[in-house]
Amino acid sequence: MEVIYKRAKILATVGPATDSYEAIEDMVRAGCNGFRLNFSHGDHDQKDRWIGWIRQAAAEVGKPVAILQDIQGPKIRLGDLNDNHQAVKKGDTLTLVYNGTHDNLTIPVQYDLSAKVKKGERIYLFDGKIKTKVISTNSKQIEVEVENDGELMSRKGLNLPDTDFGGDILTKKDFADLEYGASHDIDYVAVSFIQSAADIDAVRGFLAEHGSSAMVVAKIETKAAIEDNELEKIVEASDGVMVARGDLAVEVGAEIVPLIQRRIIGLCQKHAKLSIVATQMMASMVDNPEPTRAEVSDIANATIVGADCLMLSDETANGKYPLEAIASMKRTILYTQEHVQVRPIDEPISSEAHSVAISAAAVKLAKQLHADAIVAETKSGATAMHIAANRPVRPIVSVTSDPRVANQLSLLYANKTFLKPDGDRAGIELAKELEKNGFLKPNATVVVVSGRQPGLKGATDTIRVRQLGN
Repeated sequence: MEVIYKRAKILATVGPATDSYEAIEDMVRAGCNGFRLNFSHGDHDQKDRWIGWIRQAAAEVGKPVAILQDIQGPKIRLGDLNDNHQAVKKGDTLTLVYNGTHDNLTIPVQYDLSAKVKKGERIYLFDGKIKTKVISTNSKQIEVEVENDGELMSRKGLNLPDTDFGGDILTKKDFADLEYGASHDIDYVAVSFIQSAADIDAVRGFLAEHGSSAMVVAKIETKAAIEDNELEKIVEASDGVMVARGDLAVEVGAEIVPLIQRRIIGLCQKHAKLSIVATQMMASMVDNPEPTRAEVSDIANATIVGADCLMLSDETANGKYPLEAIASMKRTILYTQEHVQVRPIDEPISSEAHSVAISAAAVKLAKQLHADAIVAETKSGATAMHIAANRPVRPIVSVTSDPRVANQLSLLYANKTFLKPDGDRAGIELAKELEKNGFLKPNATVVVVSGRQPGLKGATDTIRVRQLGN
């Protein structure tokens, strides 16, 4: 029986609810293709444990699995409040003090904002629940006026949609976490609160200096990042883009997020970059064993427009039903792709590069011949990325000799990666093996994309059509 691959992949967050080897392995078997490690919480000893478990589970199950390091960035939070909370009313004046002590209407914050914010700018407290406007700024403190009644709680986040951080998006903690990731088994680094393409370049340079081959994912969650003259530059500079819908909704307004999501997915298709849709995809499953109809529609719509990867956050990090959330997401993806043709938002840009043209031609040829799969021999993963950008109907079967590339490609649209030694018949031999093991049907037709110099990056120049079993 032919195996059906998910086109949209699943990225799950590890947390207290899944803090065991058994939970990690169960998630891999349930359909998880990658794991997000949230560096806003926990310590490096905890991450050592999780990385070890993920690699062990991937080896046990027998499939590459990606590890994504999500660094905190300038996620600004309140400090500790007396009794953990404080009620505020419209018209109150609060003084936000860096490393201050809570005293009546003096509120401690964990970041010195005084040099960044300006009078009249908005600051949203408690992840957007309390709206305020800046009245004045002084050394290490800011006065704001509260615009609605509500309650503050200790260590809850702040959003500053009007504030320009001037490229200062990496904290001392971030640099320490990046250095940790560069010396450990990390496949992707997700960079929070990106404002410009220069932010991506800075992170990529730091990783290169520390010998890391991790790909860089831009988290889009600021007003500056979605400006017309900046968003496409960010996509081009990145290896992938995450639509971080939670903070983005607070920063720009929830009504804008669906359109930004579509635009980002389209730009990623245009430039052959990975697209990840994140935040509250199945939020109700933190406490309930079944998703809402709206959540199922959210997943189906992301699948229809050709998103590479869908992410679970609290659902698997803190929820009561992590395995059920993965299984439900997988069922929705498979049912949707079986019954609705994918409708890409954009087409890949044309290029004179051989690998780009060959990849596009292979997808067209596979469609015309009703081929059962496209087999991509790839060293860096670029060939598979360019094939996937064309959103083929049939699965992409990638073969690479690089373990890091195999892990990274596990999040790619419609792709299944196998780790094999380089060779001039690596793709054909893999296809025959998959036919023998039931992954492809008997006498399957495959389109093989390769290079005349196996193992050489950027040498893709050949398309071959083979009918297996002959």
